[in-house]
This record gives sequence, structure tokens and C-alpha cells, in this order.
Amino acid sequence: MIDLDIDMRQYDCPFIDTTDDVDIAFSAVQWQLDTSAEKLETRLIAEGESTGALEDGLRTLRSHPNMAECYILSKRENVAQIGTTIEQTNAMRTIQQNDGYITGPFRIEDGRERWHVGFDDDDAEDRTLAELERHNDYNVEDRDQFDPATLFDLLENSESATTLLEGCRSLTETERETFETAAQRGYYETPRDTTLAELADHFDVSKTAVSMNLRRSERKILQGALSALDQLAGNDEL
Repeated sequence: MIDLDIDMRQYDCPFIDTTDDVDIAFSAVQWQLDTSAEKLETRLIAEGESTGALEDGLRTLRSHPNMAECYILSKRENVAQIGTTIEQTNAMRTIQQNDGYITGPFRIEDGRERWHVGFDDDDAEDRTLAELERHNDYNVEDRDQFDPATLFDLLENSESATTLLEGCRSLTETERETFETAAQRGYYETPRDTTLAELADHFDVSKTAVSMNLRRSERKILQGALSALDQLAGNDEL
């Protein structure tokens, strides 16, 4: 299996056009392509820069000529879960007609869309990319190729990967930024390339505050990693 991570700009996509005009982003939760009707049904999370941006974005989305249906499932402040039906775009049709398939959720913001697309062989990949170039703007950001054994291992251990990801997502914005900066500046190298005092100066906080943020980050990530390891061990025993 060939898996592509594609940064895409479609010129006939309601979601992309909406994020061009309004500070709103969309993340897919569920999708279903009806090839006979040439329509795509989706459940998405819409997040506006503000409550007003969310309202403006949903109004803009509903008025798009390629939008067949758009309704709110739930809403809280600047975030909403929505259901939509849109006309099949050129990119969707191209991927489907060349035996490609969607392998993961997509996210749309700032007039661009992140797609995860799979192919069974190089010929299907080459045909699709050549045709996509005629009516869309895209960049292949990453390409992976998996043999059956590797793919089976990924699928078998997807729960462990999700657990680790949840541990990372549990970090607050401050914890994540502190942890990333410390790692990038060599705090975890031996010998260390930066100190708590230097990190404190960078964030304009006390050394105690930096230390606490790092400890919270490390604890959350470690707990996620340990849970994932337990699940991996359980899978191995099975």
C-alpha cells in the first residue's frame, strides 16, 4: 500500500472557499462518498476564530453553489459539529476513478486541505497525481509505502498509537510549548545545551514555573507511553 499526505487546494470545494473568506477551520469526523449520486456526505467539526467567525463561516458555507446540505448537530461557543452534503469535487472524482481511496481524516484551514490518500500500486498513484495537477494545486508532503506485514502491524496496534496520541493531546498549550522549546534547545541532551534559567528567560517566567510545566508535560507523555506499551505487550501475548 502507498500512502500519500497531500496538501491540496481544490478550486471547487465549499470548505476551502469558506476558509479563504472567514477565520474558520474544518476537521472531518466521518465521510461517505456516494459515487452514483456524485455527492459526499460528511460529519465535521467546525471551529471559528470566535463565535462570530463560526456563524459567518457557516453562513458562507451554506451559500456556496456546491453545497447541497449543511446543518448543525451541536454547537458550543466557537465550535460546532455539522453535517453536510456537497457535490463531488474534481479531486474526489479523479481519486475515485483511478482506484485511489481516502485513508484518514482531512482538515481544511486557510484555503488549503490536508488529505491522506492510498493506492495499491505506482501506476494508480502516477495517473492520479498527473490528473489532479490539471485542475488543482497540491504538494505531496509525505509518502510511505507499506508491505502487508507492516500494514498489519500498524492496524493491530492502532489502539496503542491512539493512546500515545491522547497523552500528547492532553498537554495544555503552555505545557506543549515549554516542552517543545526545551527539547529543541537541547535541555534533554547530555550534557544539556540549555538550562532552566535560560528557558525561564525565554518565557519570561520563573525557573519554578518552567520546571513545573516540564514536569507536567513529561508526566502526561510518560503516562501515555506506558499505557501504550501495556497495550503493545497485551497484543504480543495474544
